[in-house]
Amino acid sequence: MSFRVCKQAFITARFQRIPSWLKRTMTGTDIEASKKRKIDAAVVVTGRGLGSKIFAPFRVVGNVINNIPFAVGSLGSTFYIVTSVGKSFQIYDANNLHLLFVSEKETDAGITAFSTHFHYIFVAYGSKVGIYKRGICQHTIELKRRVTVRNLCVFGDFLCVSTDDNAVYIYKKKLSQDKYATEIYTSFSIEKLQGGDIVALAHMPTYLNKIVVVTRTNLLLYNIRTGKLLYTSDEFPEQITAVEVAPALDILALGTASGEVFMYNLRKGRIIRRIKMMQSRISSLSFRTDGSAHLCLGSTNGDIVFYDLDRRSRIHVLKGIHSESYGGITRASYLNGQPIVVTSGGDNQLKEYVFDPSLSQSDSGVVVQPPRFLRSRGGHSQQPSFISFGDNSAHFILSASRDRSFWAFSLRKDAQSQELSQRLHKKPDGGRIGGSAIKEKFPEITAIAISNARVGEWENILTAHMNEKEARTWDLRSKRVGRWTFGTTDGGIVKSVQISQCGNFGFIGSSNGSIVVYNMQSGIIRKKYILHKKAVTGIALDGMNRKMVSCGLDGIVGFYDFNRSSLLGKLQLDAPITSMVYHRASDLFALILDDLSIVIVDAVTQRIVRQLWGHSNRITSLDFSPDGRWIVSSSLDSTIRTWDLPTGGCIDGVRLESVATNVKFSPNGEYLATTHVSGNGICIWTNRSQFKAVSTRMINEEEFSKISLPNASATGGVSMLTGAFNDSIDEEHDVNFNKYETMHQINKELLTLSIGPRNKMNTLLHLDVIRQRSKPVEAPKKAQQSPFFLQLSGDKVGDEASGREGVAHETVEAIQRKQAAETDRVAAEMQINKFKPTGPLGFESKFTELLRKGAESENFSEFLLNLVTLSPAAVDLEVRSLNSYEPFDELIWFINALVQGVKTNRDFDLYEAFMSLLFKAHGDIIHTNNQNERVTKALGEWNKCSTKGEKLDDLIKYCSGVANFVSSR
Repeated sequence: MSFRVCKQAFITARFQRIPSWLKRTMTGTDIEASKKRKIDAAVVVTGRGLGSKIFAPFRVVGNVINNIPFAVGSLGSTFYIVTSVGKSFQIYDANNLHLLFVSEKETDAGITAFSTHFHYIFVAYGSKVGIYKRGICQHTIELKRRVTVRNLCVFGDFLCVSTDDNAVYIYKKKLSQDKYATEIYTSFSIEKLQGGDIVALAHMPTYLNKIVVVTRTNLLLYNIRTGKLLYTSDEFPEQITAVEVAPALDILALGTASGEVFMYNLRKGRIIRRIKMMQSRISSLSFRTDGSAHLCLGSTNGDIVFYDLDRRSRIHVLKGIHSESYGGITRASYLNGQPIVVTSGGDNQLKEYVFDPSLSQSDSGVVVQPPRFLRSRGGHSQQPSFISFGDNSAHFILSASRDRSFWAFSLRKDAQSQELSQRLHKKPDGGRIGGSAIKEKFPEITAIAISNARVGEWENILTAHMNEKEARTWDLRSKRVGRWTFGTTDGGIVKSVQISQCGNFGFIGSSNGSIVVYNMQSGIIRKKYILHKKAVTGIALDGMNRKMVSCGLDGIVGFYDFNRSSLLGKLQLDAPITSMVYHRASDLFALILDDLSIVIVDAVTQRIVRQLWGHSNRITSLDFSPDGRWIVSSSLDSTIRTWDLPTGGCIDGVRLESVATNVKFSPNGEYLATTHVSGNGICIWTNRSQFKAVSTRMINEEEFSKISLPNASATGGVSMLTGAFNDSIDEEHDVNFNKYETMHQINKELLTLSIGPRNKMNTLLHLDVIRQRSKPVEAPKKAQQSPFFLQLSGDKVGDEASGREGVAHETVEAIQRKQAAETDRVAAEMQINKFKPTGPLGFESKFTELLRKGAESENFSEFLLNLVTLSPAAVDLEVRSLNSYEPFDELIWFINALVQGVKTNRDFDLYEAFMSLLFKAHGDIIHTNNQNERVTKALGEWNKCSTKGEKLDDLIKYCSGVANFVSSR
């Protein structure tokens, strides 16, 4: 009788390799550092969970600067720019605007001001001032009062800090060799009658130990060493909004809310010039220091005016370089000694403009050329509304925003991020499209479709715009809008778009229910479909261009034969369908319904295969994993859930501090990109399952934990390779998925066979046959006669040599006495071997010792563990060596041990083989002494336990008979 064993095994996730581009950029030191690096993500835990077991926060893409003015630092002839992105800051190289460093950690509160001093950056946040070097915090100064720091000024040995309660704190270096000031020196307050709130702190060149406190209407000169007020100016007629120290001695430039600029001589205490250039509030002032006497004026309406101080005239104006709706220009600053001006605004844009060399004319003097746009870094000024990965290697993310911009963000290098141009192509006749020179952007994008099969040949992106009846094509290679616009034929608004995998056909879904197919190369209409009565919300086409699927707000899912342009069938659902995502590899598509459910439909069978329930508010987005096994969905209930399609359950879920509006898996499965209702960046999460197995255990909503979003700081997310180097242990259930240990027994109630090699049991059962088969076929042959000089070998060589040398031989009587003594010794050993010594006084093997100790303690577990691990030959030797003389202790102990082993329901087949081996070796003795009470009792216990095998045999035969009967019908 043979048995089969069903063994339990875990289903491990497929390991995906590290991308080749990452391998090229990583060194051995980097990999070792990643192995040793232990970074804890900023996770706020509520409930039982410990964050997501699949996704880990990584970084944020698209954040450059907010409405906090940047700071410019200098290191010799090089410059760096420090920008704020909320609670983190970024350092850019002013020469090329490449990102150099980011802050190591997030600050406790939002950043309010910057100041630089060579290598050190002073950052104000809340009631603290952090001193950083290369993004790493060196020291933190905390004010005693719970106030907010507004302005910073660093010069010499002093650090001046002003707060929102009009107090000024002065810090000084403890020792002369210190690099920065850390010790409180003095403080003073500014009364409201002295000019109102503090606008800025300024230090005038050659004014030793003195600072100028600029309020809304006055200038106050203080000696910070003595803490005395030295001078107070007269009240200005306009409210001061911006301050800049002029390259000339004693001169301050003051910008006002009315657009007027005052040139104030602090030594003389009077205004020496008034400049009226604009009608809006001045937000920034800067002097050019490369030899030209120019003044740059930035305003809140987004314009920059360049003023020539020598000619007393305006030379150039840059209109609307930053959006007025986001505060216009927050700062405009010349680089010291260079004709380059750096500007920023609240619209998440950092730009540089350069003045080319002037043109000289003989009569009219010097003509200054207008500033030329040099370089910029930026992103969306509002929340992204739709995202999609632009290539199969997850290099670019296409992102559309409510600010009507369309960006391609790079995940490898921020400098490669670029906004797609919306400049229209020329007419076919060569003429230009007429209209205003300042053209507004296209309406907000509501849907994006992309195919890379024909990239570079013709347009490969199709977008739908809000309240527009035409969809637009884009070229990812040239990063600009394409030649064609695809309109609906029924006068409806474009609601959904799609591109075939081959890149030849573009699909347009209308709000009136029609579907139009265009040729992407020529822009000509190819097909039309009319099935839906309401707006078409999703269109999909399989990879072979054979079957097309569409869905709409009428709850209908339509299946079409694309080649024959015929309807194959339709599926009516109970609720309107708002979105659809198609997975080509598995021919499955997921539908979002208004009843808060997710429906999975098989395109081949046209049937519903899964219906997922769990979200408590409207579902905003979903996406398939690249292998089609998972679905990740987001909802207005502030959760992101991961669903396992084979089991149909939620295996992971997190609660976010901001509602996710879009979720998108990268084509290679490395990242998950999300957008949220707050923030204008794209959050990137790493996929831990590419390096380790993830449990498919379904979880309840009570196990969801609250997790913070990724941020721009260095510790805002874990390393991308953390999942590869850390032990993948489920903290909730303490299961290590990387190390699998075979279970000896699934359940104690189940009969379990041995997990060792099957030939071990077969060898035990047929050991006598194997020995008989292994006997030699014929007797060994006698060696041929050797030459006379080779006939002597071994001791004979010595005897022959001794004889030849004249050594005396032993007599015949002596040789006979030795042979008799050897015969007596062998006979005595054989007589002794008949009686095997046992007990502590005798010499016993480990097998016999464990058997005896098990009988004394009535616990044979240690003996059974040793017995199962022995080889078949060793087991046969030990069983045959059991003492078979009365009172048959070892035989009875061995039978009792096998009975205890069978009762554990483990290694059932081996214990049966051991008992068979015992009967073969000692069956005659057991049969002869079957009247022995102890032997009879032991055999009776074995007979009771062995009936389990008969029951198992009956079950196997019954199942086999039923299977044969069913298969033969």
